Amino acid sequence: MELLTSFIDIVLHLDVHLAALTNQYGPWIYGILFLIIYCETGLVIFPFLPGDSLLFVAGALAATGGMDIWMLCGVLLSAAVLGDNTNYWIGHTIGPKVFAWENSRIFNRAAFNKTHSYFEEHGGKTIIIARFLPLLRTFAPFVAGVARMTYSRFVALDFLGGFVWIFSLTWLGYGFGNLPEVKKNLSLVILGIIAISLLPVLIGWLKGRSARAAA
Repeated sequence: MELLTSFIDIVLHLDVHLAALTNQYGPWIYGILFLIIYCETGLVIFPFLPGDSLLFVAGALAATGGMDIWMLCGVLLSAAVLGDNTNYWIGHTIGPKVFAWENSRIFNRAAFNKTHSYFEEHGGKTIIIARFLPLLRTFAPFVAGVARMTYSRFVALDFLGGFVWIFSLTWLGYGFGNLPEVKKNLSLVILGIIAISLLPVLIGWLKGRSARAAA
């Protein structure tokens, strides 16, 4: 419970914690932010790390002179792309081993074929849209690797999605994060960003539940 409370405090007061880290570590803050975004996008065990809110707050901090906005965007984009590529190749490596379980009801060759077909047909929009969705942002590149989505296509679309994700939220924070009303209610803004990010996931879940109930 104490760990959960600490995590919630960090998420809701990212501005305070990030500013303290910047003052303490100076230029090393770029490395810390790189590691957070890399782990959130590259390792399936870290989907809970802050992503959208972190970009917004980092942009706001850059506007005060705490970081260089262009350096920040470059570091974060590198972390996001390298993270997704790591995730893709982890899925690519273990996928065949998992789907070799022919007697499994879930992980079998038929399931692999369906997943592969889906990512070849719809993987592009999935990779781009998932950038803005917590949890899915972490799992989408892994599943793309498992499905053996064509790598050149994955890389191009992943870079596009990462570019739009990093630059839109970071520059949004840079432009609006330090306005008096926004700064005064930053915890509510962060909660709003999280809620908006999770809204499509909730809508999809409700639609799926309604469809199952109707059937």
